[in-house]
Amino acid sequence: MSDKIDFYKDLQPFLTCKDYTVSGELYLVKLNKEFDMLVTTPVPKNLGEYYKSEDYISHTDAKDSLFDKLYQSIKNITLKKKLKLINSFNLTSKTILDVGAGTGDFLKVCQNNSWEVFGTEPDLDARTIAINKGINLQENLAKFSSQKFDVITLWHVLEHVENLQEYIKSLKELLKVDGKIIVAVPNYKSFDATSYNQFWAAFDVPRHLWHFSQKSISKLFNKEKMVVEKILPMKFDSFYVSLLSEKYKHGKMKPLSAFRKGLQSNLKAKRTGEYSSLIYIIKEAK
Repeated sequence: MSDKIDFYKDLQPFLTCKDYTVSGELYLVKLNKEFDMLVTTPVPKNLGEYYKSEDYISHTDAKDSLFDKLYQSIKNITLKKKLKLINSFNLTSKTILDVGAGTGDFLKVCQNNSWEVFGTEPDLDARTIAINKGINLQENLAKFSSQKFDVITLWHVLEHVENLQEYIKSLKELLKVDGKIIVAVPNYKSFDATSYNQFWAAFDVPRHLWHFSQKSISKLFNKEKMVVEKILPMKFDSFYVSLLSEKYKHGKMKPLSAFRKGLQSNLKAKRTGEYSSLIYIIKEAK
């Protein structure tokens, strides 16, 4: 059993960021040098309240604004890519647990393609929308303690998890011996992140408690005797995040500037590997 890690120890100043979604409050984002990871401080005691916003789009199927419609259309493309990825594993059985499943769209696509689906989602409204699609989600992982899964996915979820080390341990316990964990998270070392700086939308304080680099993810999972097998880009994220970042920086979306920045980020990442968001495919170390 690995020793308890204090991620808040010996932090160095890095940035001050604003919560643009709910409160307008300022938070310190500090560097944990050992893990090459940024940490949001302080963590609000009533963190759940900071998700209660109509702008928190992953908890709704909203298609009201142009931005909503853009988000939903890109989501449909990425759902197909995600399905293609998990099908590429060529597993003998097909059980999947999607952690933080939102309104259940990814699991619905999996279910329609012969996967046995399970999922968690803490938000009641999102779970209710999922039920209407025939996807029954649990509030947390506790209900699955006696089960094992071929694939466990966390699409932009790990950055929200409060007890990070314990959570990674519990994911490993839920994984079959030859199973895969897929973790997708923003990358604070991407060009769009360093360019927008404190206005970078993927800092999303205080909801994002952790801000990962490639080294962070490798080291965190290595501690639990798991290894990163492969890293893949999420190329759409640079455009989506840049659009929001423009709004935070200038008070309006500025789609042309956002497109240029997103494209620039992806082109630079072809050389560096530092895309706006990255998908990590993780397995148990042999």
